[in-house]
Order: sequence, then structure tokens, then C-alpha cells
Amino acid sequence: MADKDKKMTVEEAGRKGGEATSDSHDKEFYQEIGKKGGETTAEKHGKEFYQDIGKKGGEATADNHDKEFYQEIGKKGGESTADNHDKEFYQEIGKKGGEATADSHDKDFYQEIGEKGGNARAKNNGED
Repeated sequence: MADKDKKMTVEEAGRKGGEATSDSHDKEFYQEIGKKGGETTAEKHGKEFYQDIGKKGGEATADNHDKEFYQEIGKKGGESTADNHDKEFYQEIGKKGGEATADSHDKDFYQEIGEKGGNARAKNNGED
């Protein structure tokens, strides 16, 4: 009788409910409810909401991680992308990136980066 009178905490009830849901639903269920939740959030909040939370998350991550962390996740992301995409994918994103850069930069930008590249190459080849 003592157990019957003992109340469950909110934390315990949530954990038990989550376990029961997990036992009775598959990956597709979670993907679908995640998609619906994302769509609802997007409708309610808009682009600025995502920009703000992205900025906050990025700042928090930067505060808690060093250069090596970013190098490691960049390497993993690059390897994963390479495993999942072919040459045409890289050609297409390169083309899009080049077009976006051309739209947002002028002749002086290209002259400056060309000069920097030439100087770096000369330095690497032992030229002065």
C-alpha cells in the first residue's frame, strides 16, 4: 500500500513515457514528428528566429571548443560528404560558389586574391 501512495516525479513520468513511446514506434515515426515540428516552428517564427538561435549556438560552441575541434569535425564532414557524393556534385557546388562569389565581388577582389596566391606559390617554391 505504501507504493500505491508514492507519487511519481515529473522526471520519472517523462522517462517512462519516453521509453514506452520508443518501444512502440520506429525511426520513421520520429522523422515524421520532427518534420511536422520543424514546419510548425518555421511557420510561427520565420527566418530571423533560426538565424538568432544559430548565432547563439555557434557562439556557445566557439566558447567551448578549440581549433582542433573544428579541424576534426571539418575532416569528418568532408569525408562523409565525399563518401556520399560524386564528381558531378562537387562540380555543381563549385559552379554555384563561383557564381555567388562573382556576384558579390569586383575585379579588385580577384586581383588581390590572385596576387596573394602568386606570392604564396613563389614562397613555397623558394622564389623571392
